[in-house]
Amino acid sequence: MTRTTARSRRRSACALTAALAALALGLGGAPPAAAGPDPAGQVEVPAGVSAGVAVFDRTTGTFTERHNEHQKFRSVSVVKLLIALDYLRTHDPRTLPAADRTRLDAMLRRSDDAAASHYWALGGRTAIVDRSVARLGLTDTDRPPAGYEDYWGYVSLSAADTVRIYRYLLDTAEAPVRDYVMGNLRQSTRCGADGFDQHFGIPGSFERPYAVKQGWSGFGASGDCGPKPAASRTARAAAGVDLTKEALHTTGTVGQDDRAIVAVFTLHPDGTPYGSAYTAVNRLTRSLDVPGAVRPEGTWVGTWGSGVKVRPRPTTVDSAPLTSLPAGAEVLVSCQKQGQEVSVPPYTNTWWAHLPQYGGYMTNIYLRSPGNQLPGVPLCSS
Repeated sequence: MTRTTARSRRRSACALTAALAALALGLGGAPPAAAGPDPAGQVEVPAGVSAGVAVFDRTTGTFTERHNEHQKFRSVSVVKLLIALDYLRTHDPRTLPAADRTRLDAMLRRSDDAAASHYWALGGRTAIVDRSVARLGLTDTDRPPAGYEDYWGYVSLSAADTVRIYRYLLDTAEAPVRDYVMGNLRQSTRCGADGFDQHFGIPGSFERPYAVKQGWSGFGASGDCGPKPAASRTARAAAGVDLTKEALHTTGTVGQDDRAIVAVFTLHPDGTPYGSAYTAVNRLTRSLDVPGAVRPEGTWVGTWGSGVKVRPRPTTVDSAPLTSLPAGAEVLVSCQKQGQEVSVPPYTNTWWAHLPQYGGYMTNIYLRSPGNQLPGVPLCSS
């Protein structure tokens, strides 16, 4: 039985309006998405989180998920896609000087802010936004508010416009530009240049192949990959775009031949710890219908404590940490085995959990479990 709701009528109207607006701009980017039924609304947004979501299937030319896809968010580091594309508009990536290649690689892989600031100034700051809107046919993208022209992270973006950026990159940009940018996004590092773990959302929810550009802001000195400077905050808002709440965005492509484009923008209540936002974005992303995605096997388990180490073997002896977990983040456990006894009074435990997405082990002491051994989790074979 088919039922038409007020919500679906509104969503259809929004889609038609966006399509007409894009055509009116004379797009130089990808062709519009094919008309089709609206997604069934599978998006599971955690309580207290504000989200804008779009998932586009490049094989069928249709969206499989849309939720507030035209809502504007401060872009934070996602705008580095536009900064890179604007610079490569006049520079061939095959003949870049070594210094440029090093900077651009760091900006795209490690989300290096200093590199972004360099190219933001070089490109004329807000002129980059104006050129990008015209070239890519963006309808929800705006300059930073007046007085904040130096703050590239205050450029506003929507999930819908982010899908269009990736479609332009994959389907319209010259091959050397596409291959260079996407090649860097496929090599996104676990730890950002500022010490934040950027393995949330797409890389935390799906197996490779994927390519990602992440964004985060407002979490201060939350512990995860390593120490970082405290972030400054501003109480100013502009044009309905929130500039103060904790922001965590995951964008990119998933599957063979970049089949699905995924854009998830989120804002979290003031004071939300990084690990809590990290977990919320992972849960939201896992709820999405992403064509071509392969989901990792294992059991998701909550953690507690800060600075929890992941090690190559189930011991602290001659097993230097691979990384640290964001405090309180949920982790995927594939199996467990006994190893070195660890004591964190009043707890003692010899069991260790294997975290396939981190490539190592953590002591079960810091897992939220009723006993030392995780129920329902198999033993590691070796």
